[in-house]
Amino acid sequence: MSETDDRSMLRMANELIGGRRSVRAFRSTPIDKTTITSILELASRAPSGTNTQPWKVTVVTGATQRRVIDALVAAFNDPEASTKYREEYPYYPREWQSPYIERRRKVGWDLYSLLGIAKGDKARMHVQHRRNVEFFGAPVTLFFTIDRIMEQGSWLDYGMFLQNVMLAARAHGLETCPQAAINDFHSILRELLQWPDNEAMVCSMSLGYEDTDAIESRLVTERTPVEEFTRFFD
Repeated sequence: MSETDDRSMLRMANELIGGRRSVRAFRSTPIDKTTITSILELASRAPSGTNTQPWKVTVVTGATQRRVIDALVAAFNDPEASTKYREEYPYYPREWQSPYIERRRKVGWDLYSLLGIAKGDKARMHVQHRRNVEFFGAPVTLFFTIDRIMEQGSWLDYGMFLQNVMLAARAHGLETCPQAAINDFHSILRELLQWPDNEAMVCSMSLGYEDTDAIESRLVTERTPVEEFTRFFD
C-alpha cells in the first residue's frame, strides 16, 4: 500500500470515527432494506471470542415502529411508570462518583442549553426525555438482544459490533443514536416484538439521515485528552 493510500485511509478513519455523534434529530426519509442489510453485514465482521457472534438484531420500521412508539410513549407518560417498569440490567453505577457524574451532568445541561430548557423546567425536560422513546424521529429502530446464557465477555464483543454498526451507517451517509433509555420498557418490547424469554435486551439504536437544521444537531460532546486516561510504560 502506498503512502498516499495510507493517508487516504487515515482521513477516512478520522471522518468515520472522529465524526461519529449520537444524533438526536432525524429526517423521516425512509431507509431501504438493502442498505440496512449492508450495514449489519459489514458490522458482523466484529471480533467475538471463539467466533460466538452473540448479537441478535430486530429491525423495526413503518407501521410496526409506530405501534412500538405509541406503546412506549404511553408507558413513559404513565405517572406510575417508575414503579411499573424496571430496566433489563443496571446500565449506570448505583452510586455516581467523580469524574463520571460531572460528565453526565455536563452533556445534559449542554443539550438543555441549546434547547433553551431552564434548570427545574420539569415539563420541558419530560418532553425532551420522551424523544428517546420516539427515537428522535428516525425512520428505523434497531433493537439488540443477547442470549441470557452469554457472559460478560460476550457483552464486550457486543460493544464492538455496535460500534461497527454506527461506523458502517456513517459510511452509508447515515447517522445513529445508541440508546439504553429504552431498557426500562423491555417487557413491553418483548411482547410487541415477540422476543423469546431466553433473550435479554442490550439496547436500541435510532438510524436515519440527520436533521441538520435541528438545534440538537449542534451538540458535540467533549472527549477527555488521551493523557488523562492512559498510562505509558517503556
